[in-house]
Amino acid sequence: MPLLEVSDLRTSFHSRGGVFRAVDGVDFTLERGETLGLVGESGSGKSVTCASLLRLLPTPPARIEGGYARFDGLDLLTATDAQLRAVRGKRIGMIFQDPMTSLNPYLRISEQLIEPLLIHEKISRRDALARALAMLEAVGINDAPRRLHCYPHEFSGGMRQRVMIAMALIARPELLIADEPTTALDVTVQAQILELIKKLQSELGMAVIFISHDLGVVSGLCDRVMVMYAGRIVERAAVGELFRAPRHPYTRALQRSIPALQAKGSELYTLPGLPPDLSKAIPGCAFAERCEFAADACRAGGPPPLVGCGTDHAHTCRRAHAGEI
Repeated sequence: MPLLEVSDLRTSFHSRGGVFRAVDGVDFTLERGETLGLVGESGSGKSVTCASLLRLLPTPPARIEGGYARFDGLDLLTATDAQLRAVRGKRIGMIFQDPMTSLNPYLRISEQLIEPLLIHEKISRRDALARALAMLEAVGINDAPRRLHCYPHEFSGGMRQRVMIAMALIARPELLIADEPTTALDVTVQAQILELIKKLQSELGMAVIFISHDLGVVSGLCDRVMVMYAGRIVERAAVGELFRAPRHPYTRALQRSIPALQAKGSELYTLPGLPPDLSKAIPGCAFAERCEFAADACRAGGPPPLVGCGTDHAHTCRRAHAGEI
């Protein structure tokens, strides 16, 4: 039985400007100890998908309109507030994307780090502080004994990001949702953090959902990858298969935009156009207006389904399935 099973997840934002379908029928499973990468442009629905699982979106304007998300048998979308509180921060940890606004500016770092331990594990304050100190050192905070009792404004952006990572990992969760966890970090610290996540995975059998724009990081960390566009999954495969033989034109375009894969001195590839307006009905494939292979048939009918094309490899491109590209 998978640790997490998500089916037909649909999340919309209701505003005066219309209803924006941010997540539109997402399905996936996650096994214990597995790392699942979630990639795509900004606005593709990656962060909203994961925030929906823990019901962290403001309601209104957000509304979860369908589907289920079973975590170890518990449907997170219909769970009571008490059931969710028992899961958040203990069994499921989350590293948020923006460290500047995710920490409480009125509380010392120590208070924010030990809170999940005091709530979920009922340990003494002294033991909780010792674990908080060890976790700060693990994520690369220099002079951790002094820094432990500082306020967030005394930290740089990269250091706040490391504090957020420590908060998510301190309770040793079964599932870690990492939303761009290394965005504000330099390459050396990024490698340390990714190594720390791998180490805890090995020790705890922890599963990870890793959201990132960095396909290089995804290729070295994840077991499987899902590519999202306009709120839907357009391709899903094992990481090696996806990078070796991408099938969907959007996945190919993302790979072409990796600077390291460009010939030296050549012009960097950029994906033309803009993502579609999710408040309007999109006939056919949402990527058709930006796709160099699009035909009239791509712009007709409903959204193309996710169809398998091999062992654990599926995508939504009708022309690729027909062998035309």
